[in-house]
Amino acid sequence: MENVHVKIDGIEVEVPSNYTILQAAHEAGITIPTLCYLKDINAIAACRMCLVEATGVRNLAAACVQQVADGMEVKTNTPELRKSRKTTLELMLSNHRMECLSCVRSDDCELRRLAAEYGVDQNRYTGYEQLPKEEVVAVGSDGLEPRILRDNSKCILCRRCIAVCRYNQHVAVIGANDRGFETHVASAFDMPLTETPCVNCGQCVAVCPTGALRERDDTDKVWDALNDPSKHVVIAPAPSVRAQIGECFDYPIGTNVEGKLAAALRRLGFEKVFDVDTAADITIMEEGTELLERLKNNGPLPLLTSCSPGWIKFCEEYYPDMIPNISSCKSPQGMYGALMKTYYAEKNNIDPKDLFVVSVMPCTAKKFEITRDDMSAAGEGLPDIDVSLTTRELARMIKRAGIRFRDLKDEPFDPAFGVASGAGHIFGATGGVMEAALRTVAEIVTGESLKDPEFHDVRGLKDIKEAEYNLNGTVVRVAVTSGLANAKKLLDMVKSGERQYHFIEVMACPGGCVNGGGQPHQSGDVRNFTDLRAERAKALYSEDAGMELRKSHENPVVKEIYDTYLEKPGSHKAHKILHTSYVPRKVY
Repeated sequence: MENVHVKIDGIEVEVPSNYTILQAAHEAGITIPTLCYLKDINAIAACRMCLVEATGVRNLAAACVQQVADGMEVKTNTPELRKSRKTTLELMLSNHRMECLSCVRSDDCELRRLAAEYGVDQNRYTGYEQLPKEEVVAVGSDGLEPRILRDNSKCILCRRCIAVCRYNQHVAVIGANDRGFETHVASAFDMPLTETPCVNCGQCVAVCPTGALRERDDTDKVWDALNDPSKHVVIAPAPSVRAQIGECFDYPIGTNVEGKLAAALRRLGFEKVFDVDTAADITIMEEGTELLERLKNNGPLPLLTSCSPGWIKFCEEYYPDMIPNISSCKSPQGMYGALMKTYYAEKNNIDPKDLFVVSVMPCTAKKFEITRDDMSAAGEGLPDIDVSLTTRELARMIKRAGIRFRDLKDEPFDPAFGVASGAGHIFGATGGVMEAALRTVAEIVTGESLKDPEFHDVRGLKDIKEAEYNLNGTVVRVAVTSGLANAKKLLDMVKSGERQYHFIEVMACPGGCVNGGGQPHQSGDVRNFTDLRAERAKALYSEDAGMELRKSHENPVVKEIYDTYLEKPGSHKAHKILHTSYVPRKVY
């Protein structure tokens, strides 16, 4: 493709001819404000914040969609443009519920930031006043509160949420209802999300520029437990949390702050600070054993991974005929909670009723997962996990407690359940579960130690990754995908017979847990020009590469748990505690 020369605010740049003005301005080191634009999925020029003056264009041009031309001169910061943007913001705020002091997005609201930059500090216009439509009491068919809350009085109709739900996740359960002043984002017939095939992935929350969408806040439940002297409260973060929570404290994207995270959790008052990565290693032991048994006994193939609850619900909703293919293993969160309420409770002579187990997850769907049936290893209706917090919720707890996160010295996790292999750490990136499983399965099948434990064919951000491995005559064909739109493509190829695999990893969120719906918010300015998935995943692969312990089956804590409690991978006791079941769900 040929390049063209464009001048942006007097700065000449050479860019590909298919670039938009927004992209060309970025190359010139200039940020043009946007509120609706999301690269690849939402170029609709609806917010009108990115208007610029450009030669060859009759009126003001929307930089997010206007393609450059050779010799084009663009101005992005004239008095007229600044006035236009300020007026646009004032019109948006005319029917926006202004509770910025207490809004969950107060610190990182894109609308508030732009209002501050353009000096909008009062409502010049009185618009149509939308009443709050927050689904706080919208109890769904499962009898539970929603995991995702929507407040249309804070919505600016940017439609980012609609785009990500439709194009990245395929489910498309939300859209623009009504017209004119009545326009609002909602499900069909204004049904609660809990009454739709929403998979709770939270990608809509992750891309929302305001406080119109948020996860249900469960931090008060944790505070109450910490202040209850009768409760023994433990906590553990998921693999990706250590590489993302630093962003809430102004660390560069993808900074591993594992040591400070453990230190902060201790200062919040938890009795024990564990690591879900240990449970990730146990997941590999169970899932790897399950794969080998299915290969040997002609069980349902391909085996589908079970770590991502958004993906599991998607399969139950849209591909119920493939439920037998899903691994019966609980996710690492589920296994962590199950072992806390059984193994840990017995070992420490704690009544499971007095044990309060908290997880920190990159995912809003994990809030749904802990309420599923068959997630009570201790019985008596006791859930494996009592509360699942998102990365964002935990960051808010740390700030509320006055903990100076950046000043903390690194501390380790508690040893009883705090040792993990590099294989456990990479679970947070797409392909990580597959690679971790291959490291163990390869050595079990061949009886030989891998010279190089890295399986690069299943790494990266390609929509669908495929590989084939010959393990001493046992051929294993695998595939990896992330994002539910890609999962649909892959499953359709499997069902049609176009592709045949033995083992498939699916993550609901594009890029895996590092890009989960519960991870720190990043503005559109960042999302459009930085690949968050790649930058965040680097931290996990870097940690794995620097470790001596890189295979799940070599983890000494895992060995001890099997030797002293679970007997062996795939045992009857292991199945009772660490495995679960699934149900077909109605697509509304």
